[in-house]
Amino acid sequence: MRPAGKGEFESLYFKYPIFAAPSLEHVFDRNQFKVAIVGAGPVGMFAALTLARFGVPTVLFDNKNTFNDGSRAICLQRSSYHALERVGAVAPFIEKALGWTTGRTFYRGQKILEFQMPHTDSEKYLPMYNIQQQYIEQFLWNAVDACDLIETRWCSEVVGISDSTSGTRLTINDTNGRYKCDVEWVLAADGARSSVRTIRGKRLNGKNFPGRYVIADVQMDHNYPTIRRALFDSKSNPDKTILIHRQPDNLWRIDYQLPEGQAEEEAIREANIRENVARILVDIGYKGDWELEWWSIYSANTLALDDYRDERVIFIGDSAHIVPIFGVRGLNNGLADAENAGWKLARVLNGLSDESLLDSYTPERRGATLDIFENASKSARFMTPPTKGWTLMRDAALSLSLDHQWAGEFANPRQMEPFIYFEGGAVLSNLPSVGSVVIGAILPNERLSENTHLSDLLGNSFTLLVLGDVNPVELDSLKASLHNVDPQLTLITNSKIRERFGDNALKRIHSRLGTQTGATLMIRPDDYIVGAWGVYAPDDIVMLMTAAFGKNGVN
Repeated sequence: MRPAGKGEFESLYFKYPIFAAPSLEHVFDRNQFKVAIVGAGPVGMFAALTLARFGVPTVLFDNKNTFNDGSRAICLQRSSYHALERVGAVAPFIEKALGWTTGRTFYRGQKILEFQMPHTDSEKYLPMYNIQQQYIEQFLWNAVDACDLIETRWCSEVVGISDSTSGTRLTINDTNGRYKCDVEWVLAADGARSSVRTIRGKRLNGKNFPGRYVIADVQMDHNYPTIRRALFDSKSNPDKTILIHRQPDNLWRIDYQLPEGQAEEEAIREANIRENVARILVDIGYKGDWELEWWSIYSANTLALDDYRDERVIFIGDSAHIVPIFGVRGLNNGLADAENAGWKLARVLNGLSDESLLDSYTPERRGATLDIFENASKSARFMTPPTKGWTLMRDAALSLSLDHQWAGEFANPRQMEPFIYFEGGAVLSNLPSVGSVVIGAILPNERLSENTHLSDLLGNSFTLLVLGDVNPVELDSLKASLHNVDPQLTLITNSKIRERFGDNALKRIHSRLGTQTGATLMIRPDDYIVGAWGVYAPDDIVMLMTAAFGKNGVN
C-alpha cells in the first residue's frame, strides 16, 4: 500500500516500467515452446536465465503489467550472488546492493548480541546483501530482455493446463483475448497464491505461526551502518519485536510485530503506520525527516507441497513452499529451486539425461525446505512465541541475556546456509569423504590471485578438478569417454593452476579443502560437489557420471 494521494506505483526512488500484452497475431504465430515459465518475478526470470545458460528457449508468462511493488524480499546471500554470476546477471547487483556481515540484537534498549556471519578473504562475495525487490526484478529483467532465448508475455494469465503425451497445453487470457500455447514442460513460479497450483489441484501443507508483522518502507537520511537490527520489548513496541534493515537509496525496511487481536484493517491504516514508525524512529535515536514509501502485512508460515513435481509441471519458489522470513530464506531458497530444476531440465531437453534425473529435484529441494523449516521455526518461535509456555521461555532467555552473554545466542536468527544434499539427490552418496570435502555441499571457494577465485575456473556444465599430476593423454582419454554424458565437461588440473597462479595457490586450495596432492573432485553446474576421490580414479569418475546423471552410455 502507498500513502494517500500516491498512485499504485508512484515511488520515492524507483520508476516502474509498464508492459503490454503481445498481439494476438504474434501469439498465434508463436505458440509452441520447449518450456513455459509461469510468473515473471525473481524466481521465474532467474529460471529462464538458467535454462538460457544451457541453450534452452523459454516463454515467460506473467499476469501483471510491471514488477512487484514494495521492497519485499530484500536480502540476497552469498550463494545467490554466485548463482546470479553463473547466468551473467550479477554485475548490477554488485554495484547497487549494500553488503553486510553483522547483526545486533537489543532487549529493552540494551544490546544483548552482536553476531558476525562467517566470512574470510577466501570468499568472492560477502555473506549477505540488502537490495529492494524492485531492483532485483529490474536487473533480472534487463538480462531477460537482452536474451534472444527468452520471450516474455506480460498481462498474460495462465487459466488452464491440460496434459498430453508429449507435454502440456496452456490456456492464456491476456488483454487481447484468449489463446492456446503448447509446451513440453512448465515451471510454476507464480508465488504463494499460485494459480498453477490451484489448477493442478495441489495444496500446501504445514503450519501457520500466530504472529503478524507490518512491513514499512521509510526513506530517511539515517547514518546507521548496514547492520541487521532486532529489537525485543522496546519502548516503541512493548513485548513485541522489531526488525530494521538498511537498503540502497536511503530506504529503511522496518518490520514490527502487531499486538494480538488487532484487526488487519486497523493495523494497515496509514495513520497507524505513521504513528508506529514515528515511535520506532524516536526509539532508535533518529530525529530527522522521513517519508513513508510503502507498507504491507505478513505472518510466518512453514508450508510446502508434498511433491514439487506433477508430471510435466515443476513447482519452484513460493509456488512450492512458503517459509518464514526470519533468516532471509524465502527468495534465496527460491533461486536455488530455479537453478536446480533449470540445469536438470536442460540436460533432459538437450538429450544428455533421461527424465529420471528430474526425480532428484523434489528430494533435494524439498529436503532443503524442510531444513529451513526446522531452523526458521526456531527463529519464528523466538520472534513470535506461539504459546504462553514459549513466551515464558523466550522472555526468560532475554532476561538472562542482560547479564549473561551466552543467553544472547538464543536470539541468533540462524541465517540461511546452502543445504547439503544427501540420499535421494543427484549425488553419489556412498563415496568416502576426502579431507574436509563434503559430498553434496557447495564447493568451498578460495582466492587464487587478486582478481580470481577457484569458483571462476568452474565450467558452464560439470567440472573435474584434478589436483594430482596426471598424464595429459589420460585426461584427454577420460574427457573423450565422457563426451556423450557431458560434451561441455571442464577439466581443471593442478598443472594449469600452478602455471597460472603459482604453487602457493595450490597450497591454499589444499588447505581450504583439507586434501592432499592427488585428490580429484567432480562439481555440478550449480557448484555442488558430487564426487571426491583421494587419488585420480578415471573408472570411478565415469561410473559416477553415467549412473547419476546420464542415460547415454560411454564409448
